[in-house]
Amino acid sequence: MAAYSPSLVFTVTRKEPELIVPAEPTPHEFKQLSDIDGQESLRFHVPIIQVFPNNNGVQEDPVRVIRKAIAKALVFYYPLAGRIREGPRRKLSVECTGEGLLFIEAEADVKLDQFSDADLLPPFPCLDQLLYAVPDQSDVLNCPILLIQVTRLKCGGFIVAIRLNHTMCDGAGISQFLSTVGEFARGATQPFIPPVWDRHLLTARNPPCVTHVHLEFTQIPNDFFPSLSTLIQRSFFFRLNELSTLRRQILPHLAHHCSTLDVLTALLWICRTIAMSSDLEEEVRIMSLVNIRSRFNPPLPVGYYGNGIVFPAVVTTARKLTTESMSLEYAVEKVRQVKVKATEAYVKSMVDLMEVRERRPVFPLRGSLVVSDLTKLQIEEVDYGWGKPVYGGVARGGTADIGVVTYYMRFKNREGEEGVVVPMALTKEAMIKFEKELIRRGVAGAIGPHKINGLRDGDGDGDGGNQMLKLQ
Repeated sequence: MAAYSPSLVFTVTRKEPELIVPAEPTPHEFKQLSDIDGQESLRFHVPIIQVFPNNNGVQEDPVRVIRKAIAKALVFYYPLAGRIREGPRRKLSVECTGEGLLFIEAEADVKLDQFSDADLLPPFPCLDQLLYAVPDQSDVLNCPILLIQVTRLKCGGFIVAIRLNHTMCDGAGISQFLSTVGEFARGATQPFIPPVWDRHLLTARNPPCVTHVHLEFTQIPNDFFPSLSTLIQRSFFFRLNELSTLRRQILPHLAHHCSTLDVLTALLWICRTIAMSSDLEEEVRIMSLVNIRSRFNPPLPVGYYGNGIVFPAVVTTARKLTTESMSLEYAVEKVRQVKVKATEAYVKSMVDLMEVRERRPVFPLRGSLVVSDLTKLQIEEVDYGWGKPVYGGVARGGTADIGVVTYYMRFKNREGEEGVVVPMALTKEAMIKFEKELIRRGVAGAIGPHKINGLRDGDGDGDGGNQMLKLQ
């Protein structure tokens, strides 16, 4: 384990925001979003970051290249140049107005080699400067669906920061669009994967028919979780060899039927529950975002860029999760149950639930952990002509102002060690307990001369400090 210095501080100078419109005329029409797109739990903006080093072989200006490529890509993805509208029963559609996405050109007085490994992980330093905050545009309706800021660095590298309206795309969808922008930036004239709309495939049936129990939408009395702005955020880096060691801690017959990330999810769920639950009889739930594109028969079309995700839940008590003699195996079994739930029938039932509820349901906060695996996405593979980014993924943990969501992202540190990064958002007290519990369970070596990440009981100001725990 290593403690890191405080976050890097630098200054960004922006030019005035501009609208990038499609490079050619596009249809003016209304397109209905799916009932998965329109669910309450996805009505927020997602900040995404890509960090690119200098490529001395490229003499072009990244701002100019990316601006031009976006305009070309929007000809094919023209709904992204429109605006989200809300209709009866809070149904969403996009009016394809061709108004464009918001683009900001910027310069930063910092070099990439001034960033430590910790500064290249969520929560990103100076995110408010790297990603323009549009005044009075926190809602998802009637505003640009995408905002992109390209910030040049003093070393010749650059940072691409994106604000995505989640009602339009999931992680796979925005990765597909950004990959297309990269293709056009490198000289393509057509997308390698043409975009497919087809949102009707994930729209409620007529009449709707709810056939399954959906624990992910259970209404809980006194449902409360501290807002993200009041929590400490840290990223935890698990090297590949450490993940292999963790996997060997469960019984062979169970290891044969689960993934390494299933085991990691089980461990984090246990440690987080111990850190947060004072009542052992409290219900706790794990929800895992599942990509359903291949779970339909036939599968959703290749190129579908809408939200193709659900997040089924399983529920237990804090006592069962944390005190069972084989607690890790118990938690792994629960995590596996989440994934097998997401059948085509389950998804259609969930979509119909959106239709029959008077108010579109949201997932519960209290006692919940929501996990989203982004390790198979292509955000960290996008090439605008300067090669792959050194980091590509979410810019912070949590969603909107909610801290119950975490992400798994691939990462390679400066020593060339590969692994998985997991950002967490907890209260100061819970973060201390969480880190101590990870160590107690043998997934980290000796602490050495420092307390946990340099944070002692009673220290810290709750400002979302950016330090990374390396599990030895």
